[in-house]
Amino acid sequence: MDAQTEPQGDPAAAGGASHTGAEVVLERVRRVRGAVIAVADVTMRVERGESVVLTGPSGSGKSTLLGLIGGLAKPDSGRVLIDGKVPGDRKGGLAGYHRDTVGFVFQLHHLLPMLTAQANVEVPMVAAGVPRSERRRRAEELLDEVGLTGRTDHLPGQLSGGERQRVAVARALSNDPRLLLADEPTGALDTANSERTRDPLGEARRKRGMTVIVVTHDPRVAERADRQLHMLDGRLVTAPEMSEALS
Repeated sequence: MDAQTEPQGDPAAAGGASHTGAEVVLERVRRVRGAVIAVADVTMRVERGESVVLTGPSGSGKSTLLGLIGGLAKPDSGRVLIDGKVPGDRKGGLAGYHRDTVGFVFQLHHLLPMLTAQANVEVPMVAAGVPRSERRRRAEELLDEVGLTGRTDHLPGQLSGGERQRVAVARALSNDPRLLLADEPTGALDTANSERTRDPLGEARRKRGMTVIVVTHDPRVAERADRQLHMLDGRLVTAPEMSEALS
């Protein structure tokens, strides 16, 4: 049985979104890794400004699907459309898509260890050609937004796991994305740090009206989304089907 993949309700009413986010449409998207079908003919739609969580067991295809949406890989068949365009077919190609449209937050924060928190947040802006003074100002504002005022000059090794993840959130926001993709952003954190990491994601969405898609096993993250989609063996499935498969 196919899962419900259409948006439900008004994302603006649910999250205060201003509909400035990106529309995400997948049309029979398939991705094969060797003998494994990682994503099996997935069709789904995420409205502008909507917050969607992808859940499912490890190996079900969640991260692969997120990577396809983010332009980190290409589908073997089918189409990924962001605002009606294939990511690589946009002005500036994939580099332009990553610079102008999408932001990423990963479970492992991937901060550059030799750079301060502020410098890590500035990195995407350097690639975008933002002037130095503007980069510094914006990085300071973003670190303040995620609760790291006073930690701007600290190296990643001087920060806690939760603080490093919040730097990663600030960095993902530095290009003012209309689509934010997060892969297990709280997976490596304890409960207290998980709460601190989740709040900046929610606040950023409410403030900017971004579209947000999060892969997570954390029910506390899932319950705050507008909609949950469940994956099993590369397919989107209904919640009862997922429960039966895991029982």
